[in-house]
Amino acid sequence: MTKPILWISPGACSLAPHILIREAEIDFETVVINAKAGFPQEYRHMNPKARVPIFQLGDETITEVPAIMTAISQMSPNKHLLGKTNLEIVRTYEWCNWLSGTVHAQAFGGVRRSHRFSDDPQTYNAIKAKGRKTIEESLEFIEEKLKGSHAVGDTFTAVDAFLLVIYRWGNDTGIDMKGKYPKYANLVVEGLKRDSVKAAIEVEGIKFEV
Repeated sequence: MTKPILWISPGACSLAPHILIREAEIDFETVVINAKAGFPQEYRHMNPKARVPIFQLGDETITEVPAIMTAISQMSPNKHLLGKTNLEIVRTYEWCNWLSGTVHAQAFGGVRRSHRFSDDPQTYNAIKAKGRKTIEESLEFIEEKLKGSHAVGDTFTAVDAFLLVIYRWGNDTGIDMKGKYPKYANLVVEGLKRDSVKAAIEVEGIKFEV
């Protein structure tokens, strides 16, 4: 079987499955594209939705962070990257769907990609303001929900990988993440100790400050 291929853009949401596939100890290849200024037209055939990450698994092409992280987790079931019990797996999907649909797409999307919500540039400031408010509400929710060094159960899961990405984006947005969200910061400190996280950050060439 050919090696799976993970398409990523440095610092994008693709960092979450990039961390996870290293945590799963899967032999894989990466294709790095710069999607910061928009998804390159020449790669649109890989994902007509014009988004990263993209996961090539044999003849199958998988998109969307929760789906890709599920595929990765299923390849290393002994790692329990979706959780150890049925309830933990359910909680992992609960977290990942919310992080993907609300926190990423709506909140940070409103701040960074206002044009996706309106064709009228005069509305962009209002969209950014609403996005910023949703970011802050979401971060407060995360801080309230966290009970320890992991979001689900007592081991590293896909949720922790996704939360690392969101925390970094919060810093990039100018929010005092460490000062305002100490429990969240603790999860990140523990996550940054992992070899999988260190390697993904190094390969992507990005900075990650607590």
